[in-house]
Amino acid sequence: METNNTMAFSRRAFMRTTGLAGGGMLIGFNLFQACKPQVKLEPPVDLSTLDYKDFNAFIKIAENGVVTIFSPNPEIGQGVKTSMPMIIAEELDVAWKNVHVVQGKLDTENFDRQVAGGSQSLRHGWDALRQTGATAKQMLVNAAAARWGVEASECTVSEGVITSPTGETLGYGDVVTEAAQLEVPEKVTLKKPSEYKIIGKDAQNVDIDEIITGKPLFGLDYKADGMVYAAVVRPPAFGQQLTTFDATKAKGMPGVLDVVTIGEKARKLIEAQPNIAGILSDSDKVVVIAETTWQAFKAKEAIEAEWEDDVRMESTEDHDAELNALLDGKEFNTMREDGNVDKAFAEADQVLERTYEAPFLPHNCMEPMNFYAHITDDKVHLVGPIQTPAWKAGAVSAMLDRKPEEIELEMTRQGGGFGRRLYGDFVLEAAEIADKIRKPVKVVYTREDDMNDGIYRMALKYRIKAGIKDGSVTAYHLKEAAVNSNMYGLIPNFFPAGAIENYKVDAAAYKSNITTGAWRAPYTNFLAYAEQSFFDELAELMEVDKVQMRIDLLKKVDADADERIQYSPERMIKVIETAVEKSGWGNAPSNVYQGFVNYYCHNTHVAEVADVKIEDGLPVVKKVTCVVDCGIVVNPLGALNQIEGGVLDGVGHSMYGDFGFENGKPTATNYDRYRLIRMKEAPVVETYFIENEIAPTGLGEPTLPPAGGAIANAFKAATGNRLYQQPFSKFPELLKPKEKEIIG
Repeated sequence: METNNTMAFSRRAFMRTTGLAGGGMLIGFNLFQACKPQVKLEPPVDLSTLDYKDFNAFIKIAENGVVTIFSPNPEIGQGVKTSMPMIIAEELDVAWKNVHVVQGKLDTENFDRQVAGGSQSLRHGWDALRQTGATAKQMLVNAAAARWGVEASECTVSEGVITSPTGETLGYGDVVTEAAQLEVPEKVTLKKPSEYKIIGKDAQNVDIDEIITGKPLFGLDYKADGMVYAAVVRPPAFGQQLTTFDATKAKGMPGVLDVVTIGEKARKLIEAQPNIAGILSDSDKVVVIAETTWQAFKAKEAIEAEWEDDVRMESTEDHDAELNALLDGKEFNTMREDGNVDKAFAEADQVLERTYEAPFLPHNCMEPMNFYAHITDDKVHLVGPIQTPAWKAGAVSAMLDRKPEEIELEMTRQGGGFGRRLYGDFVLEAAEIADKIRKPVKVVYTREDDMNDGIYRMALKYRIKAGIKDGSVTAYHLKEAAVNSNMYGLIPNFFPAGAIENYKVDAAAYKSNITTGAWRAPYTNFLAYAEQSFFDELAELMEVDKVQMRIDLLKKVDADADERIQYSPERMIKVIETAVEKSGWGNAPSNVYQGFVNYYCHNTHVAEVADVKIEDGLPVVKKVTCVVDCGIVVNPLGALNQIEGGVLDGVGHSMYGDFGFENGKPTATNYDRYRLIRMKEAPVVETYFIENEIAPTGLGEPTLPPAGGAIANAFKAATGNRLYQQPFSKFPELLKPKEKEIIG
């Protein structure tokens, strides 16, 4: 069992209304470095004029001292384009103030796992990126030592300058030619955390200047000579097929170049790869090609299309009934089973059972879906925002029957991902359109397209049942019913797995035409609220302290004996104790009501305490204290952004996120009907990190799931009412305090 000597250090958060993307993975980066003594390199630098020497797939160094480290993975706002270069810069021993970062292209030969998702970037990249920087540094030192005729171990390095035992100095650029000819060392020495100069220090987003001044960075910014724009008419309801259409009016509108149909190649791909069917419609689609996006959008509205109406038009009512039937039924996929749950329930003194419900949710990325494609006989050129570039390049290769080496995919910065850009249906549309018209073309979604044709967080329900015997929890049974699917193998091994002798997790799914998939913090974004709300109610029934009950359960876990357990009980207890201390849990003023949760997901341990006050007769979330153990914090400033964004996203969607279907169509198509949290509603987020020397884990997602449970438990304290459905604002009668509960 891993142990750590921990202490918390705090960072006070600003009030924010947007969460940074969830799902962050290994990211690449480019460093421009002044590596000669007394030399300052002022960007911008024209890289094309430099004669680089290659050290590895990440690092190139020019004779003038410029160090370029290529960023292989997608940046979706999770900050890895900043934090991961910091790791290489640390071990390379170069000055961060001179670092510049550039996005790399898809390169499956030299880079592994070019993906953004699951909060896995730092976790997977930590060792490899340190090795990358340290290896290049050692080669440079070896070259300098050979020139001086001394042992490399006698030399020292600081900020790109190598110093000999006698005090002579050489910059990296001075020895790059010799170093590039040397053998790559098999073993290198990595820094100790106590030696870090860059890791653990605040660094602003490397793209911040371009972002705030509107420089081209995002997919929507990308332009190419001769590029045209495409707007797509898709089925208005899920499962429908195009029968006929009339484009006469659209073709006569200003700027319209053509109206075509696509779908044949998509159907071919679905036949070859049936898993694509879950994200890509097999219907024909009508495509308007125009000179500008606005012209394409307006002409799309003029298309008169007819769609078959003999498919089942699903509604929220249907889904509700189907999910209830699944929970009441006996057909489940058992994900984990310990002991004898049925026997334990039969012998229990008390049994508590509750059902929790959540709606579909769209992703609502600030930047709507878009992608560029240009196809010639020689090459397929793709550019845009995508979280899974290799997957989509492979799908395009299969769909167009092109060799993989003919596919060139460039990634832009993404205006949010949250899981939506994992699937890349828009990439396949762009490729099929470009193959048909043989012109460089960019597909652009409207906000209505984005919400009508999404890949949504599935509607789902949890039924949780616990048995109590002689004052202890002796049985726990969690049932999940979801539209299409949700749970996967690891979730049943999260807390309280291992803490309760008789423990069972079952899952069932209803097959729907509506496309569903990962949404920020997949699998846990609603489960955390359900379980943590249930624990609070369980503690009330048992008449025990809510926090101590959780700690007592954690102390029963033997993670060494059960290799399936994913979390660390010791690290979880530490975040709990720190949250209690820093939030003033149990000692709040009489007019402040608190709710507590702890949760583990995406390899990170979190505890949150929500502070709620009654204002104008309703509970208002004023502050969330958040304690996080994510191992070594590479960039505290970037970590704060992710933590605060996750908390606010969790609060906002728990309160307001409501999305359903009627006659197969979404009930909201823009922000006039889809409610998001507003600036005045955003609580202060006060963050504390647990300081240790454990390898870092992700932060794009772990703070979102606990937030809903924290505010639900605080609302219970403030109003006396338990909330079993999200969004909470949908049940105003439960947000009104019982008169006898109002204090202050």
